[in-house]
Amino acid sequence: MPKLTLDDLNLLNKRVLMRTDFNVPLSSAGQVEDDHRIRAAIPSIDKVLEDGGSLILMSHLGRPDGKVEAKLSLKPVAELLSKILSREVKFADDCVGKESLALSSSLKAGELLLLENLRFHKEETENGSEFAQALAVHGDIYVNDAFGTAHRKHASTYGVPEIMDSAVAGYLMDSEVKYMSSIVDNPRIPMVVVLGGAKVSDKIPVIKNLSKLADAFLIGGGMAFTFLKAMGHPIGKSLVDENLVESCKEILRELSKKGINYHLPTDCVAVSSIDSPELGDVCFIDELGDDKMGVDIGPMTVAEFDHVLEGAKTVIWNGPMGIFEVPHWSNGTVSVGKKLVELTKTGTTTVVGGGDTASAMKQMNLSNDVSHISTGGGASLELLSGNALPGLEMLQEKE
Repeated sequence: MPKLTLDDLNLLNKRVLMRTDFNVPLSSAGQVEDDHRIRAAIPSIDKVLEDGGSLILMSHLGRPDGKVEAKLSLKPVAELLSKILSREVKFADDCVGKESLALSSSLKAGELLLLENLRFHKEETENGSEFAQALAVHGDIYVNDAFGTAHRKHASTYGVPEIMDSAVAGYLMDSEVKYMSSIVDNPRIPMVVVLGGAKVSDKIPVIKNLSKLADAFLIGGGMAFTFLKAMGHPIGKSLVDENLVESCKEILRELSKKGINYHLPTDCVAVSSIDSPELGDVCFIDELGDDKMGVDIGPMTVAEFDHVLEGAKTVIWNGPMGIFEVPHWSNGTVSVGKKLVELTKTGTTTVVGGGDTASAMKQMNLSNDVSHISTGGGASLELLSGNALPGLEMLQEKE
């Protein structure tokens, strides 16, 4: 069922408590390095302020594990947000307690406050009921605009909306869910799914769910080596999840039974160690020595993936093809990114999952050249896996 959104409520003179996803990278000097997630929340922020509400924003940043870490303070985010909005953004040194409540209670219509990092309290990730209650008293209305954390059952995403009378979706949450759901519910075919990254465990549910829709799977990145081992190929010292080799073998059998094409690397860039980045040698997978590990897909694999992608009407990409942060090992990821841009220009729907894949596209300056880049890596994976999002489930449904 569709969820209520900001458009369904009267916000005049209401205190609106909004969960945003300001989990952005900070430089060693404490400056925001990528403001994409901050800017993604602006439409919802503007709506509340323009409609005469006051706004209390809350977010996490990094993984401080319930302890205060000055380098993970949201203060730099408040400063940048103030510049973007050209208005004052008040900042509370804590997200709960008397001082922060005094600040949120004194806000006038059109004013906004950013609370300090939610994860400075361990009760946030534990979905502590008292902590959720302490957050809930900041507002009259709850808005979740943090698609990137919608798959988490945390206090700010689950406990707070459970308590509050009004709990609705922000514009970003609404658009992300609608877009990702439309891709799964009504895809343009043929559909090709490109999967990479290190963790094969995250992608197995995606393959199982999307095998109902996809015409082909292209598998690269570190996760490919668990599949390659399942097929009996040598993998040297490459990343492998021994616990999932049998699961990968079964998945490949199922794909073959359904007549779904799957493509794994036939060559790779091999190095002795990832600790001292070297140029590496291109070799066939079957020639990968015991003392070597794969860190990127090779040129033959790039050409094969390009060929398969050529006829696609929908492409979903989640996970880089190698350790793209090292320039020598980024060719596979760069090639897939450029191919998606090329396909987008000819009318193919191209969807990029969040997290590392979104970072790679940003690094290549290609973020605006595909159909959609999700703001949520884990959340988009959950949706693509056919799973419910706890943060979304807690919001009120349209009648």
